[in-house]
Amino acid sequence: MFNLQPILQNEIIKLIPLKENDFELLYNIAKDPLIWEQHPNKNRWQRDVFQNFFEGAIKSKGAFVIYDAQTNEAIGSTRFYDYKPEESEVSIGYTFYARSHWGGKYNPAAKKLMMEYAFQFVDNVIFHIGAQNTRSQKSIEKLGAIKIREEEMAYYGEEPKLNFIYRIQNKACNQ
Repeated sequence: MFNLQPILQNEIIKLIPLKENDFELLYNIAKDPLIWEQHPNKNRWQRDVFQNFFEGAIKSKGAFVIYDAQTNEAIGSTRFYDYKPEESEVSIGYTFYARSHWGGKYNPAAKKLMMEYAFQFVDNVIFHIGAQNTRSQKSIEKLGAIKIREEEMAYYGEEPKLNFIYRIQNKACNQ
């Protein structure tokens, strides 16, 4: 059975299931406006807007706090969501990192760890990326994701925004 909140770890990062009392921990990272400059909701650095984002993460029952495995410092958050067993797919996203951990090894390590786990249960991993978020688009393309469509999406409690939909199939992860 696909558990959307396992504890996952490699030598670079640890993914620990998000808990209600993690709000301040994550908000201390998320309050940096530059983190959100390319995201569909550029105001997520504001406490009340981030509170809505956090509430959606808790309700998803698939969210994580991302920790640097070497320092045990919280560096961001990500989640599994939209698990569709009948279509053999799950989505990974809502990911953000402290700017100190942008670029380099952290995001690829987290995505690969999550995909390795997900591919035990599904054949497809989907990513919804804001149309203006070129940084995330380039990052996911480096991992082998293919853009399959564009659609307007409403994030939890937010207005619909244009997103690019990417997919990585199980076979692509093993090449």
